[in-house]
Amino acid sequence: MARTDAPKNRLLTAPFLVLCCFYFLVFAAGYQLFPVVPLRLRELGASLAESGRFQTAFMLGSGFGSLFTGPMGDRLGPRRVLRVASFAVVAILLVYALLRVRWVFYLLAPLHGLLWSALRTASVAKVGVILSHEHRAQGLSLFGLTGPGGVAVGPLVGLWLMPHLGFAWMLVLLAGVFVLLHLLIGSLPRESSREIQSAAFQWPDRAVWGTVAVMTLVGLGFGPMPPYSAQEAKALGMALPATFLTCFALGMMAIRGLLALTGMGRRPVSLLPYMIALASAGYALLAFLPGGMIRHLLAGLIYGAGYGMVHTLLLMDIFATTPHERTGAAVGALFFAFDAATAFGALGLGWVMEHSGFRHGWAIGAVLMALSIPVARRIVRRSAAMTTEPDPSGILEG
Repeated sequence: MARTDAPKNRLLTAPFLVLCCFYFLVFAAGYQLFPVVPLRLRELGASLAESGRFQTAFMLGSGFGSLFTGPMGDRLGPRRVLRVASFAVVAILLVYALLRVRWVFYLLAPLHGLLWSALRTASVAKVGVILSHEHRAQGLSLFGLTGPGGVAVGPLVGLWLMPHLGFAWMLVLLAGVFVLLHLLIGSLPRESSREIQSAAFQWPDRAVWGTVAVMTLVGLGFGPMPPYSAQEAKALGMALPATFLTCFALGMMAIRGLLALTGMGRRPVSLLPYMIALASAGYALLAFLPGGMIRHLLAGLIYGAGYGMVHTLLLMDIFATTPHERTGAAVGALFFAFDAATAFGALGLGWVMEHSGFRHGWAIGAVLMALSIPVARRIVRRSAAMTTEPDPSGILEG
């Protein structure tokens, strides 16, 4: 009997590893596009501010889509949602490859964003079901490394492939990656009937709105990062335009790996205000530190180190305080807040950067990030009141 039960208690199960690989490739593919499409739009005649509208439209589609794709995963099962969404993205990428006019990019971006939201919300909801209670903090810490890994790889690959293959062939190659993702997710076991809710559409609990407020402010600050950091680097003549995004991802991976080894204490969410403060400091460096390459490198590492745990800590709080049947809706609300705010951040701060310079936009973003610290402290107090006997967390604990 002991040998039969042992696999159920293991952390590194085959479904968990498949989801980690899937999530890594989703982010690598997505962040391959984010710095490249604005450059393609500039080639087609777009201004600096207009080139950021693709991400605005994309993130609005992703944000509002998250409100529906999260509950849809609860109702239909995450595996089915992942398979359909990954296959649909293939078609959109092939259309992008053929485009020669700008307005169609903006027309397709919200639909693409909706599918992106389905891939993310269903992946997170599925991993939350797969992980046992005793391995949840450990598993989410490991799972949290895969997204930043994709963010580190994606911009470098995209900015290298575009001049070597051309935009069209790069998109064809990317469509092939999503065909692989579609096949990969097919190896996951189907959900049991008890994992799929037959209830009608549900909005998330009110308890989630504190995390939504934090993610809104964080997203507003993050908005201009993907479309404009590489453009500032190119304007400065930097040899590696993806320096900030790559170092940002490396900072995320470093902090998550460090906390995985050392543990996050008995209440991981208590780290949230400190992580946001660290991210605000990194953002301030991007706004005020002189120079180019060193500024992007240091700011990316410090901002990424602080920012890197925000999503993970808020997801841990959701899984600890939300009923299982409402998890997808809660995760969807969190992603809605971040994506919608990212869209408006890219739009608003992009306008500031075009009219007043990149540094003014970065400075406003740093202030928005810092404004989320008091809200994060309220979340910590609420979590302490609700959870009287928290479980220890950290990769190597237990």
